[in-house]
Amino acid sequence: MKYSSTVVWEKRPSETFVDNKYSRKHKWLFDGGVELIASASPQVVPLPFSYENAVDPEEAFVASLASCHMLFFLYFAARHKYIVESYVDHAEGVVGKNAEGKMAMVSVTLHPKIEFAGDNMPSMEQINHLHHLAHEECFISNSVKTNIQIVSS
Repeated sequence: MKYSSTVVWEKRPSETFVDNKYSRKHKWLFDGGVELIASASPQVVPLPFSYENAVDPEEAFVASLASCHMLFFLYFAARHKYIVESYVDHAEGVVGKNAEGKMAMVSVTLHPKIEFAGDNMPSMEQINHLHHLAHEECFISNSVKTNIQIVSS
């Protein structure tokens, strides 16, 4: 399996660039024609050089982990014949210094709220097992050193 995306940034004619006063706003292009506006986080690069109405790499990292986990959770729930009506996760990531003293996404906490329907309702133990399976199989979580926690409710 191979995946790709295209990242496009261009210097504005009015920008000098070498003075470090240039826009970090850029585009992410994905297959199927999806295009997102991206930027450095305003927490990292101050306005007006960042763009607050864009996705930043840190948010995308958290969303990628949460999305991968959710997709595997849904897969395992379906295999166990549980009907999932909705899945909402307000995931949070924390940037700080890692064990090597470098700035990194040191933790991501998933806060999934899942609604089930039908006669085959899972217990909390079964839900936690589905989360464990999802975490073990998620390609993204298997690719990073970040501490990932799942807080079920």
